[in-house]
Parts: sequence; structure tokens; C-alpha cells
Amino acid sequence: MQRQWRKSTRSSAGGPECVEIALDPTGAGVRDSKNRTGGELGFGSAQWVRFVGTAKNGAFDSR
Repeated sequence: MQRQWRKSTRSSAGGPECVEIALDPTGAGVRDSKNRTGGELGFGSAQWVRFVGTAKNGAFDSR
């Protein structure tokens, strides 16, 4: 099954921070939209839920 990639709503419009995600029943993939063949981070379903929850709590915010 080929993943359907979409640009993250948190990516800047046309700027340097462009991230794409692809969700499927087994989890998620994350990649750099400017380097689509450069590889991806893969998350299982439980890992993805944990990652999103941690991000929403601000753990990755710049200080």
C-alpha cells in the first residue's frame, strides 16, 4: 500500500520548516517535504499517539 502524504498544518507556508506526514492503520511516517527521497521517520500506532501527545504538551517547543 502506497502512503498518502500531506503537508503538516504546522509547517510554514513555503518556508524552511516543511514536514509531511502519512497516516495508515499501522502508524505514521514523517519526512522532509524538500527531500522526499531522503528517508522518513516511522512510528507505530502507540508511538505516534505518544509523540503527538508529547508535542501538544509543548515538550518540543523552542525556548
